[in-house]
Parts: sequence; structure tokens; C-alpha cells
Amino acid sequence: MSTSLPPRLPDSDSPPPQFVPPQSKPSADVLAFPQAAADAPSESPSPSADGLPGVTSPQPLLDTRGRRPFNLPGHFPFRLPATHSGRVALALCVVYLVWGSTYMAVHLSLESFPPLMLSGLRNLFAGIGLFIFAARRDPVWPTFAEVRNAAAVGTLLVGLSSGMLAFGMRTVETGTAAVMVATVPLFATVIAAIAGRKVAKGEWVAVGLGLVGIALLNHGDPSSGSTAGSLAILCGAVFWAGGSFLAGRLKLPSDLLVSTALQISLGGAMATIVAWVSGERIVSMGFTPFLAYLYLMLVGSMAAYVAYAYLIRHTSPIIASSCMYVNPVVAVVIGALFLGEVITKWTVMATLIILASVGLSFWFDYKRRGLV
Repeated sequence: MSTSLPPRLPDSDSPPPQFVPPQSKPSADVLAFPQAAADAPSESPSPSADGLPGVTSPQPLLDTRGRRPFNLPGHFPFRLPATHSGRVALALCVVYLVWGSTYMAVHLSLESFPPLMLSGLRNLFAGIGLFIFAARRDPVWPTFAEVRNAAAVGTLLVGLSSGMLAFGMRTVETGTAAVMVATVPLFATVIAAIAGRKVAKGEWVAVGLGLVGIALLNHGDPSSGSTAGSLAILCGAVFWAGGSFLAGRLKLPSDLLVSTALQISLGGAMATIVAWVSGERIVSMGFTPFLAYLYLMLVGSMAAYVAYAYLIRHTSPIIASSCMYVNPVVAVVIGALFLGEVITKWTVMATLIILASVGLSFWFDYKRRGLV
């Protein structure tokens, strides 16, 4: 949620290469949950893995020789790093800093945008932009069933998840919201257990530890507004995890960028329709909220998802999912520096506990699959 939520989601708050059609098992190409791993072998020498809770994966690559990793046109006034390590470092910086900063951008945008309308319009136009970007590459076009599935997944990952995050952030500080969104892997574990997967005792310990962190995070502000906002954000995290889980079981477009563009745009369209029907309107538009909205659309959604897709293809799952640990810290620091949010001892304790629980969840999942 990169605020996207993360997303892998979001919101907010993470595809140019082309992929061959899925083989025996359904394709699941979704980036909104920033805890992604590669199920199938890629062109990268890095290891890949499958089965991470709520995580979906790209398919094997078609021949893309002569194309840039980000597929940027040659007239851009900058050049990508020439080395693989340089490109990975650039992608990590984009994902870390951009998705960590989208919480402040959402906070500023809410001065003029209603929450669901903000989520809908941001992702609708970002998805259209990514789709145009994808069409330039002559991708494998999806079937009607794949488009329908992408719409269902996008509604959960983008429409409901990002919308609930924006709704909750009306009364919850940006750093607190980011730390709560980091609980997505824990909810993914619970959903996997409900669906019938055997969950180890250590994974339940991680879930319990995360709940303790959430309780501590809200210890300093027991007001009804803050409590309602926190519940909304946690519901957004549940939708994010549920959408990722659903994506792993539906046949989605085999091209990663097309799949992501459809999920973002269709999910954004659904959120925009619901926002309009429910009576949300943009009454006035301030300059700062509009700039924040443009940042969310162009950088927080489009650029960050492209960078995240590069990490999925060219790095290990651990590196690609590391933003789950870095984004909350970045959001807390930015909120303190630019919005004057107070970092209390409860915030620090809760952040450390929640990040530890997420790390524990990752570790047990890797252990279950024999990766550690």
C-alpha cells in the first residue's frame, strides 16, 4: 500500500518487462503489496522463492534484449546507472523514500480531497498512465477473465485498502499509519490459516507480537477519533492482505506491467464510483494539496511501482520486501521533521515491536519453505 498501500499495496501506499503466459498454475502479478517474492525463475542470477504470505510473483521473461530495465524513452534528461548494482540501489532508494513519503503526501492531499475520492482518482490516472506505458511495448494482452480478475483484486488492493488508509489518516498521524500498514504480513498469515494452510506456532507468536505493538501504538491517544482512524487503517491492511491472497489464486494477466496497470486503474475506478455515489465531492482545491496529489499519482504510484517491479525481477525476495521495514521508519521521521508529529516512547516501542513481528513472520515463512 504504497500508499499506496503497501500496497504489496500503496498508499497510500510498487513492471516494464514482458512476461510469457502463465503455465500450469495461475499467474499472480500484483505489486500493491510491498512484500513480494518471485515464484518463477527470472533472468536475474538472484534466488527466488514462492509461498510468501499474501505475495504474488512474476512469470518467466520473454526476450527483452535491447530494452532498458525501466523501459524509459531515450530523451529523458537523465541516465540510469550503467551497472546492475547501481540500478538496484536506485530502485531501492525510490521505493524506500517514495513509499515512505507518500503518507505525508496523503496527509496534505486530504486538505482538499475527500479520502475515497483521493484514493480513486490517484490510482485511476496512475493506472491509465502505466497502461499506456505498457502498450508501447507490445505486451501479451489479457483475456476478459483476466481483466475481470484484475478488477476484483484491484478493488481490494487499491480501492478499499487505499481508501480506508486515507479515511483513517484524517485523525491518525502519518508515522502511526505507516507502522500500522506494516502489519499486512501478519494479517496475511491469519488469512492463510483461515484458508487452510498450516501455520507454525512461531507465526502465531509473530501475529500476537504485532497486536501488542498495535496496542502500544495507540496507548498515547485514546480519543474516539484516533481509535476510529486506527481501525480504518487496520481494515485497509486487512483488505491489502486479502487482495494479495486472492491474487495468488486467480488467473491474472501474464505481463506484469499490464497486470499492475489494470489492477490500479480498475481499482481506482471502482473507488471513484463509490466515492461519487456516496456523495464525496471536491469543493475547493488548494495549491499544496494539488501538488501532493500529483506526487502521489506520478511518483508514489507510477514511478515507485516500476522501481519495485525491477527489484522483484532482479533481486532476492528479502531485498525486495525490505521496504516493509524501511518505509515506516522513513514515514515517522518525515512526519516529525515536516509535520511536527511527536515521536513518543510508545511510538518507538511499538514501531520496534511491530517490525520485529514482521521480521519474525518473514523468517518463519522462509524456514517453512527451506530457504533458511
